[in-house]
Formats: sequence, structure tokens, C-alpha cells
Amino acid sequence: MSRTKVAIIGSGNIGTDLMIKTLRGAEHLETAAMVGIDPASDGLARAARLGVPVTHEGVDGLIALPGFDEIGIVFDATSAKAHRANAARLIPLGKRLIDLTPAAIGPYVVPAVNLDEHLGAPDLNMVTCGGQATIPVVAAVSRVVPVAYAEIVASIASKSAGPGTRANIDEFTETTSAAIEQVGGARRGKAIIVLNPAEPPLMMRDTVFCLVTAPDPDVREEIRRSVEQMAAEVAAYVPGYRLKQRVQITEIPGDQPVGTLLADAAAGGGARPTHQVSVFLEVEGAAHYLPAYAGNLDIMTSAALRVAERIAAGKADR
Repeated sequence: MSRTKVAIIGSGNIGTDLMIKTLRGAEHLETAAMVGIDPASDGLARAARLGVPVTHEGVDGLIALPGFDEIGIVFDATSAKAHRANAARLIPLGKRLIDLTPAAIGPYVVPAVNLDEHLGAPDLNMVTCGGQATIPVVAAVSRVVPVAYAEIVASIASKSAGPGTRANIDEFTETTSAAIEQVGGARRGKAIIVLNPAEPPLMMRDTVFCLVTAPDPDVREEIRRSVEQMAAEVAAYVPGYRLKQRVQITEIPGDQPVGTLLADAAAGGGARPTHQVSVFLEVEGAAHYLPAYAGNLDIMTSAALRVAERIAAGKADR
């Protein structure tokens, strides 16, 4: 069977974890290059030991590598700023890009929600680790009832956040908030990230709050079933993804001031939500590169791998 050759730009935590995943378990992909800018990086050293062609000269080095023309998909695990420059160089050369930064040049893609809509796009954006974990939940709620407001809090171990992640904190909140609305279906979205310095490091935890109108008990049960079904769909490609407890749906007290959270608050319009949906998630990493507490790496790289496999499988079927 012919495999699609892929390159990975970024030899940090995310890029290295992704490389190991593609080497160990990819069905339709062949890892053809690992690209960095630090010749002393652990990721490049590991790639070289595993027989993967490497360059520490960035995109210029990638383009100069023998066999570059045969590469069909390029994963970008650098930074939002770097991805803009990388995309400008690579898309005109006919490369398909899967963007693991919050640059958001291409459409937002969350495999369990909207992968089929964007398989033909030249540059697919994987949102953020927090977005991959929580947007499926928002989408699961919004397919049952309209979501007036959705707020997500992603808490990750500080040790699992490399320089690229830290450089992208502002973009994280902006990109994730936008994707909560555009992919999750919320009228207004908000994202918060916490880099937890606790020792020993804590596993990735995510909390999702949705404000909805759901006075009917049957509707509330339908919301729970929808979230549970979506969690199972995500777990199909991220085995460490799970609900920590039953979905909580509570009535919003009449004196609780939620109006300022709503998209139409400035106009003074919109129906007041009646219930809050609270979902508590945990993401355990597969420990391919960093320990199991780094679920933020695992969900991001697993989602990106899922996208690439689908693209490559489509080519193989032709």
C-alpha cells in the first residue's frame, strides 16, 4: 500500500510526540522529515536516531531536502507567527498543511465535529489543545439546544507547556474562543488556560460551562446523552479522553446576573438562559514522549494525526 509522505516542522514537545505517533501507529503515513531550528534539540536528535531525515535550517532546509517533492502533508508544530511564514512558503509549492498552532489561517478543524467539511482545505487549523478537548462538548450541547454562552477552562501541567505553547498564550484564548462559536455553535465563547505549576505535575483537566434554555427534563437527559456520545467519539482517537463525572445540569437562580455574558447583552435583548450545563473532563496522555500527565500534547497530536490519516486514506482510495 502506498503511503503519503509527511514532514513535521517543529522539534519541540508537540512535534516530537507527533513524530513518535506517526512512526509507531500511522496506517497511511510515512514520516519523511523532521524540521527544527535548534541543532541541539532533543526532537531532532531522536528523529535522527530513528532514521528520519532531519534539518535544523527551518523551512529552507526542508525545501532543500532530497525527496521534498514527494512530501504531501506538512504538520506545523511551531508558533502562530512562524506558521504564517511557513504557510506562505509551502502552500504555493502544493503542500497540504495541518497547523497545530493557533495561527488560524485555515478553517478550524475538530475531528469529532467537522472534519468531513474541510478535508479539501490547503491549510487546516487544529485550534488548540483546550479547543480539541472542549469544543466537541459544546457542539454536543448545541446540537440539542441553542447555547447562549460557553466558557471553557483548560488546566495543563506547566511542565508540559514548551516555549511554543507559552509564546502562543494570547492566540490560544483568541483562537479557542472563536472556534467555540464557529465550530461549537455557541453564540458567545470564552476560553481560559491555566499552566499549573504543581509538583508532581497534574493531568490535563478541562471544564466546560454552557448556558442554555432547557426547562424540560427530557431535553436535559438528551443533552447528557449527546455529551456522553460525543465523549466516546473523541475517545476513539484519544484513548485517554474521558468524562470525570456525570454531566451536571442545574437551574440558574433568578437573581444570578448572567446577562453580561450573553452576545446580545449590549443591546439588552435575548432570552435569559434557564440552566447551566457543567462538564468536567480529563485527558490522560499516551506517554509517547512526555509522561501521561501531558494530555494536552496527546489530544493535539492525536487529532492532527486523525486528520492526516483521513486525507491520506482519501488519496489511497483514488
